Amino acid sequence: MKINRVLTLQVLAALTISLSITSCSKSGSGKGTSKATGWKINDKNGGFQYNDKYKKQVTPPGMIAIEGGTFTMGKVADDVMHDWNNTPNQQHVQSFYMDETEVTNMMYAEYLFWLKSVFPPADSAYKHIYESALPDTLVWRNRLGYNETMTNNYLRHPAFGEYPVVGVNWIQAEEFSKWRTDRVNESLLEKEKFLKKDARLTEAKDGTSFSTEAYLNSPSTSFGGSEEIVLRKEKGRTKAQEGDAKNVYATRQSGILLPEYRLPTEAEWEYAAMAMNGIREYNLYKGKKKYPWNGQYTRSNSRKIRGQQLANFKQGRGDYGGVAGWSDDGADITNKVKSYPANDFGLYDMAGNVAEWVADVYRPIVDDEANDFNYYRGNRYMKNAIDSVGAIQIVTTENIVYDTLSNGKIIARNFPGQIAQVPVDEKETYLRYNFSQSDNRDYRDGDVPSTRGYRNKESNGAERMYDSPVHSITVDSLSTMNREYDKSTKRTTLINNDARVYKGGSWRDRAYWLDPATRRYYPQDMATDYIGFRCAMSKVGPKENKRKVRG
Repeated sequence: MKINRVLTLQVLAALTISLSITSCSKSGSGKGTSKATGWKINDKNGGFQYNDKYKKQVTPPGMIAIEGGTFTMGKVADDVMHDWNNTPNQQHVQSFYMDETEVTNMMYAEYLFWLKSVFPPADSAYKHIYESALPDTLVWRNRLGYNETMTNNYLRHPAFGEYPVVGVNWIQAEEFSKWRTDRVNESLLEKEKFLKKDARLTEAKDGTSFSTEAYLNSPSTSFGGSEEIVLRKEKGRTKAQEGDAKNVYATRQSGILLPEYRLPTEAEWEYAAMAMNGIREYNLYKGKKKYPWNGQYTRSNSRKIRGQQLANFKQGRGDYGGVAGWSDDGADITNKVKSYPANDFGLYDMAGNVAEWVADVYRPIVDDEANDFNYYRGNRYMKNAIDSVGAIQIVTTENIVYDTLSNGKIIARNFPGQIAQVPVDEKETYLRYNFSQSDNRDYRDGDVPSTRGYRNKESNGAERMYDSPVHSITVDSLSTMNREYDKSTKRTTLINNDARVYKGGSWRDRAYWLDPATRRYYPQDMATDYIGFRCAMSKVGPKENKRKVRG
């Protein structure tokens, strides 16, 4: 009995010592203390600064969270077109955010207003910046139809303010997304008092503007280099101390800035449009979906709206809206956003109204053997341009770069205040296995004709992946633009590296194109009256906003 009692006391003493050591080790790496060094994080006297109180990414303005998952991409319910380009393949999409609706005329008008205010088109240095962003309103014209009312009013008139913008080509949609990134981050920084209040209204003029990437790399260059706007004034600091202030600019570690707005990839768009979460049970999809809504028909079986069309599309020849007095879909051209029920993700008009640009370069097949995670064809890796002294090159009025498109339209490749970009080179690609060059649009292209390496005079001896038409623009010494239309009858395809995918049916399309798996392509520098767009944003952090209980 004594021996047992002694052993029990020894065990209790050992447990007490063990617990005291554990508690000491925990207290040594508590909240606000580094687990690597034991040093204090965010010390007011300096040292390592980090947002250790970050919770989650805020939902961007106008967007809906889309939880990622697996799905069968390219699986059409009816293959009436007998296209080769809808080969089903299994893909996994990472969680992301997507616009609740298509970008509207009002949203795009705000973009045009900002460009006109910051880069006045009356100034010859900025003339092409504003003009290059203007939608093509002539897309409404038809040789045998009267549509001049839409030509003159659709973009500007408030009656169409909540209608989806059209006449925007793929390049313009990309530029709008970049602009939106900077404006939203600018607003967030002002809210957190990293920027002078109302600077976006009073300081963004005459070519000086805020750029997210420029701010992160060189904050003092924002707004033309005025530190009075971008230098955060910390409480308790005197003017003499301001010059020695540390960490007064926001960084990526601050967790304030959002990732970039962009066009969704084809895989993201199709996954979001299909919204298979509405028929999911445990880890399986129960049944099939032909459209973004449940069921196999375009009409609703809900008691309140039974028999009404669930999207804006063409019913048949000469039937864009139905019989007057009780319209089939309530629209003859486009319709106001949110006029039809949302899908199970909460997204509106993922079928009908307007088709939508996505980010991908078009190819007849999706190479799921090379990648089945966040699939995207179109990567062109760039990096910040660095000058001879090692400083980043900020775009100014003297070095704006303009591109002349095949249709003769001049667009600005960058704006004053942004960082100039150049392709990555061998310094970034040397001894890498995941990529070997900047332009990866042609990587592992599986189309047999594309492997022939066409050569012609237009390519200056270089090989082209596809023997598609080449329309060229030349400018003579008098600045006269000469358009040379490719009239060759020997071209074998319309596909090239500037052909972009667009998804979803439109007000001009039959019901077949409402299937999210259908896909078509169009030149990236051309626009129509039936293609619009919406933006997406990658999600940082966990896949789910709220962790589900798994028991």
